[in-house]
Amino acid sequence: MTKQELIQKRHNIDRLRENNSLSPNHAEQLEESILSSWQRSSHAKIPKDRLAAPLKDEKTDTSSLTLTRALEHCAENLKHIAEQSSMVLAVGDIGSTIIWSASSPQMRSAAESVHFIEGGQWREELVGTNALALSLKTQQSSCVFSSEHYMPSIHDWVCYAAPIIDPYSKQILGVIDLSTTWQKHNSLALLAAERCATIIQSALLEYQKQTLFIRAFSVPQVLFNGRVLVLTPRQIEILTILALCPQGLSLDTLHQALYGERKVSMGTLKAEMSQLRDVLGGMLGSRPYRLLAHVEADFLLTEQSLDAGYVDSALKLCTGVFLAKTESPFLCAWRDCLESRLSDAIFKANETDVLLKHVAHFPEAIDAVERLIELIPKTHPIHHKYLKYKNI
Repeated sequence: MTKQELIQKRHNIDRLRENNSLSPNHAEQLEESILSSWQRSSHAKIPKDRLAAPLKDEKTDTSSLTLTRALEHCAENLKHIAEQSSMVLAVGDIGSTIIWSASSPQMRSAAESVHFIEGGQWREELVGTNALALSLKTQQSSCVFSSEHYMPSIHDWVCYAAPIIDPYSKQILGVIDLSTTWQKHNSLALLAAERCATIIQSALLEYQKQTLFIRAFSVPQVLFNGRVLVLTPRQIEILTILALCPQGLSLDTLHQALYGERKVSMGTLKAEMSQLRDVLGGMLGSRPYRLLAHVEADFLLTEQSLDAGYVDSALKLCTGVFLAKTESPFLCAWRDCLESRLSDAIFKANETDVLLKHVAHFPEAIDAVERLIELIPKTHPIHHKYLKYKNI
């Protein structure tokens, strides 16, 4: 775009914001994702005088541990990109909190003034429309130009973001954002953001050698080094228990956790462990039994998301019941605990679309239905639908 076209683009967006209401004609001038984000931001009760993102407390957060370790393999490459492009580059976790950043001299002061630095919390409900949060929300690459941003302090910015996808689990681990001043807007920068995401994903592949990934929601599945393992339901249960007990378990404790009071011999469990050791190529330790491979799992990521306060991310991860057919007393108790935490989190959730998807996966989730009734305007047709559903 020419300089004059950029100025006109910014002028058009400013005019839309000043109208304070979006008619159908106005809406056509904005991308649907930006329009939806503006509407969510206007209902988020963001302080009007907020000029910088809140900074995260120093408490330990394990939800982005995998991403942080992968960055160690490609940090210098990403720093070089930021410096050469006169941009600030930031990597956010699944909750839109920046865990790593690098800046060119031209953008360093501006980035620091709005807390576009490590620890900055860029969730939409905290700072409004921004590319980092929008990319996580839509799970697609996104560009937010000038005053499309909600906070006035970044109206002089243009930001390009792309989700970072785990090459093994195919789940979104975080997001990368490239930002500069709006006068330097270039549509090719979105490709640059996607390229940076690819660099991190390649680093993840390197870091995740000897990685065991467990899916326990919906259809259980175990991947080892990117390959699906052929396992029995009992063997998946064993690996899940060991993933939840990284310190390891004795044979007796593991037997109790797996079978409870069922009359199953120790020899049966020993045979299961022997088969698992063959499948995992020695990545199963004994005395105590423990996993020696790097372990990732959808249920662990859900737990970590709840610990970090990322309610929406936790709900997105729950695509089915955790090991629905298990009879393991340990796993049943853990599932009950997780469901209780999710229920508490649901009553704090503010994203109606996330709750609607959760109800689609769990039609019996009355807690989510009740929260939707609270959030959806009484005049909306879907409000009456869920009101009737609740009373059935």
